[in-house]
Parts: sequence; structure tokens; C-alpha cells
Amino acid sequence: LAGRQKFKKQPNTFKVKVVTMDAEMEFSCEVKWKGKDLFDLVCRTIGLREIWFFGLRYTVKDTYAWLKPEKQVLDQDVPKDSPITFHFLAKFFPEKVEEELVQEITQHLFFLQVKKQILDEEIFCSPEASVLLASYAVQAKYGDYDPNFHKPGFLAQDELLPKRVLMQYQMTADMWEEKITAWYAEHRGIARDEAEMEYLKIAQDLEMYGVSYFAITQNKRDTDLLLGVDAQGLHIYSPNSKLNPNKSFPWSGIRNISYSEKEFTIKPLDKKKDVFKFYSSQLRVNKLILQLCIGNHDLFMRRRKVDSIEVQQMKAQAKEEKARKKMERQILALEKQKREEAERAKEDMERRLFQLQDEARLANEALLRSEETADLLAEKAQIAEEEAKLLAHKAAEAEQERQRLEVTAMKTKEEKRLMEQKMREAEQMAVKLVEQSERRLKEADHLKQDLTEAKDAERRAKQKLLEITKTTYPVRSYTSTYICMFLSSTDFAYESASTRFDFKDSDMKRLSMEIERER
Repeated sequence: LAGRQKFKKQPNTFKVKVVTMDAEMEFSCEVKWKGKDLFDLVCRTIGLREIWFFGLRYTVKDTYAWLKPEKQVLDQDVPKDSPITFHFLAKFFPEKVEEELVQEITQHLFFLQVKKQILDEEIFCSPEASVLLASYAVQAKYGDYDPNFHKPGFLAQDELLPKRVLMQYQMTADMWEEKITAWYAEHRGIARDEAEMEYLKIAQDLEMYGVSYFAITQNKRDTDLLLGVDAQGLHIYSPNSKLNPNKSFPWSGIRNISYSEKEFTIKPLDKKKDVFKFYSSQLRVNKLILQLCIGNHDLFMRRRKVDSIEVQQMKAQAKEEKARKKMERQILALEKQKREEAERAKEDMERRLFQLQDEARLANEALLRSEETADLLAEKAQIAEEEAKLLAHKAAEAEQERQRLEVTAMKTKEEKRLMEQKMREAEQMAVKLVEQSERRLKEADHLKQDLTEAKDAERRAKQKLLEITKTTYPVRSYTSTYICMFLSSTDFAYESASTRFDFKDSDMKRLSMEIERER
């Protein structure tokens, strides 16, 4: 059993995960496959024909390496994970993207990779260029700008600008979106592939575009430097500056590059120029530098030769495809324009229909109101007619009443005249009665005065009589004589007073009653 386990067959396949810029794929590879077999499988899967720009990159410790096409996959220093992860990326960059990138899938992969490098600040980009590039990225993703659809805040979830640019200015996300949208609105009519190509045409002019940097030291003095490898040649930079090289060696001016362990030697084509040597401490990095130099130099020489039949066919097909797509876009734009015009006409007709419906509704309401008004007027007319009849009846009654009142007035006038006559007679009678009353009052006053005087005389007489009767004189005859004389003298007065007194007592009450009645 132990022997059987010892000689157990190893698996014939292994798992591989390939990550592109916009997708992830898994493959089951044979153990004997070389790097080229896996690379070709990936290219066929995504439909890529411009394979000379790309490669499969994997991570090794603190650096990275590219899968070699001529060696078996498992014989290389790849991770031992399952599945083994590779990144399908552009290894070499074109000098002029518009002329060299033929396929749309090639343009799209370069666009996504360069965009990521700019956002990750691996490629330096000024704020102005960042905003312009962001506008083309938005055009490629969302199409033409439509203010009815692209409301403020529609870019809130998109990463469009490097963090360095966002932190450099004290601007809110809405302000950045407004600046990007201003440029985005001017790209109307540009298709997605055209927007991506415009993005790459701007990006290829950036100083760090397509440059791979490596730390090196110069011969003898061990000065720290940076080596840059790109499509145009080799460049030597200061450690703190990746934008402006201190020295450049274009591929056309390099006669030979030799590599011996850690030492690189660049021999210029001009033999009068000095040979440049530099050192790199890591063997793996040195191999990577050599690969990039060889690949970029081969592409540099290839660009200056006549295109191969394959490339010519690809360019012809791409040209036909672009012409066809352009025609389709024109037809689509024309159809879109017609559709928009038809929609506008439809909206106008619908708006006109709604307007006519509103007018009809208003007319119906007006008609109903008119009918109601007519019914109301008819009812009012009937009421007015009845009121007119009632008023005529009342007028007849009023005329009868007026005639009756005239008759009554005539009678009243006669009665008034009689009354006035009676009033005048009553007034004359009243005047007479008043005069008689005043006269009787005067007579009563005289009578009262006479009565008072009589009472006074009677009182005096009684007083004097009492005095006489009480007097005790000796001469009786004198007294008798005197009394007789007094009585004889007072008889007249008393008689007179008695006469007046008798008038008062007997007739006074009757006279008073007559006076009161006259009053």
C-alpha cells in the first residue's frame, strides 16, 4: 500500500485564474503547458489578436515577473497557490496609440490599464488634464450627456480623479462634478471607442506614460538612480524625479546592451560617446530589465518596417469595421434624430390633444353652465311673470285702495273742517269759560275777603260783649242804659254782619261748586 501511494500518478492539470482589467477567468491547464500555451488560450478567449503588447504577470515576493512563453508554466517561479493567479496586462506600450492600436478590445484594455495607473498615481497627471481625461472616461461609460437623465450627483460613485488632485484644491465633490460635466457635455456624439482613444491620445503625452522604473546604482560612486524603460529608449532619473530624465538613450542610438550578472552596459551607436554602466542588486530584477529592453527594442524596430500581412489584414479589417461602425452610428444618429423628432411631434400632438381635451372639457362645462343659466333664467322669467301678475294684482288693489283713500280723504277733509269748526267753537267757549272762571275767582276772592272781615268784626264784637258783661260797675242804670245803647248800636252792625254771614253759610258752598264745575 505504501508503495502504491509512493508511485501514485501526479495530476495532469492545474488550475489557473487570469485577471484582466475588466474580467476574471479560470482555466484548467495541462502540466506540460508552456507559458505561450496559456497566453494564447487567454488571447483566444477574449478575442485579442494584437498579442505583442501583452503578457501574463505574477507576483514573486516583493516584486513581479512576466510569464516566459518558451518555458513550462510550472517550471517557472510562479506561486504555488491553487488556482495560480496571473494578471493579463500590457507589457509594452505603443509610441502612437492612434496608429498602432488596431482592435477595439486592445484599445479598451489599454484604456482601463492607463486609467487605473493615473488614478493610482503611478502616472503623474496635472489637475487640468485629470479633469479632461475624467470627462472622456464619463463619455465612454455613460454615452452622450442628457441633462434630463444625468442629474447632479450621478458621478458620486465613480472614481475619476487622483486623490492628490482632490486634496490639492479645496473643492467639494459637487464642484468637481460640475467641472467634469462641463467638459463631458461637449463630447456629445463621440462613441465609446472614440472616447477611449481620445483618452489614450492625451495620456500618451504624459511624462510617466509607459515607463517602467527600476532602482539602480551607477558605477564606482554607487550613486542611487532610477532606470526608466519605455517604447522610445532608456532614461536615467534622479531618485526624487521621475518626470525629467538626466540622461536618455533612444533605441535608435543604442548599439548594444550587455548584461553580466549585476552589471548592465549600454554602448551607444556613436563610438565617440562613453559607455554607460549601471548596477542592479537583484538578479530577478535584472532579468526583468533585460526582458523589457529586448521587447521594447524589437517593437521599436518593428514599427519602422513594413507591416506584416497579418497586421495589414488587421488594419484593413479594423478600417472596414470603423467605417461600418461609423455608418451604423450615422444611421443610428439619423434614426435617433428622427425618433426624437417623432417623439417631439408626438409630445406636441399629445400636448395639443390634452389642450383640445381641456378646451372641450371647458366648452362642455361652459355649455352645462349655459344650460343651467338658461334654466335659471327661464325659472327667473317664470318667477318674474308671476311677480308681474302679483304686482298687477297688487296695483289694482292699490288703485282701489287709493280710490277708497281718496273718498276717505274727502270725508276726512269734511270731518276735519267740522272738527276745526268745533275746535274753534270749543276754543271760544273755553275762552269764555276762562273769563267767567277768572271773574268768578275774583268774586270768590271778594267774598272770601268780606267773610274774613265779617269774622273779624264778629270776633271783636264778641270780645267787646264779653268785656262788657264782666265789668262790675255800681250804677246799674248806667249799665243797663249802656247795654241798651250798645245793643242798639251794635244791632245794626251785627245785623249787617249776620246778613253777610248768612250769605256765606247758605250760598257759599253752592257758589264754590259752580266755580269748580266751570273750571
